[in-house]
Amino acid sequence: MDRVVEWAKELQSLAQAGLTYGKDVFDLARYRRIREIAAEMMALKTGLSMQRVTELFCADSGYQTPKVDTRGAVFRDGRILLVQEKSGRWSLPGGWCEYDMSPADNTAKEVKEEAGLDVAVEKLVAVQDRDRHNKPSYAFGIVKIFFLCRALGGAFAENDETEQADWFTLKALPPLAEEKCTAEQIAMCFDARAADWVARFD
Repeated sequence: MDRVVEWAKELQSLAQAGLTYGKDVFDLARYRRIREIAAEMMALKTGLSMQRVTELFCADSGYQTPKVDTRGAVFRDGRILLVQEKSGRWSLPGGWCEYDMSPADNTAKEVKEEAGLDVAVEKLVAVQDRDRHNKPSYAFGIVKIFFLCRALGGAFAENDETEQADWFTLKALPPLAEEKCTAEQIAMCFDARAADWVARFD
């Protein structure tokens, strides 16, 4: 764990809460400056421009809460479905949860958009704190939710997010976009097919 990154995240959270609930004009100015300092710390540690850090790190308002990322695990003949990102690396289909969708509905949407498949979401695999399982650490909190899904039909179609979709065994995984899913998380999805699986959580 990078302590400076963690301090920057905590300062940003405190500043955001102060900007949300503070009333005094001088206190609000101080909270804005604390937020700027947190962004400067994050830019220094990540190498990102201040503009990009501000977009990612300081654009939220209201009490700070984590973002939600959902991932769908779909199996066929003992192989798991992965999609190839524009980066060339592979991940479970998924993405940010829409504000007006349940996590399960969002997962089905993401699998359709990224892999072209219609699915039934059937089992909760795990709810994870992203920073405990994926690297690098992000400037904001993320909760990752994994679901087992059953394919109903469909086929890959050209889209703006992924290059292709394919099926893989656990022993022959392609290069992974590990900031989105790791080999350990994929192995967890393989294990979750057991009838007695109990959902994991952090």
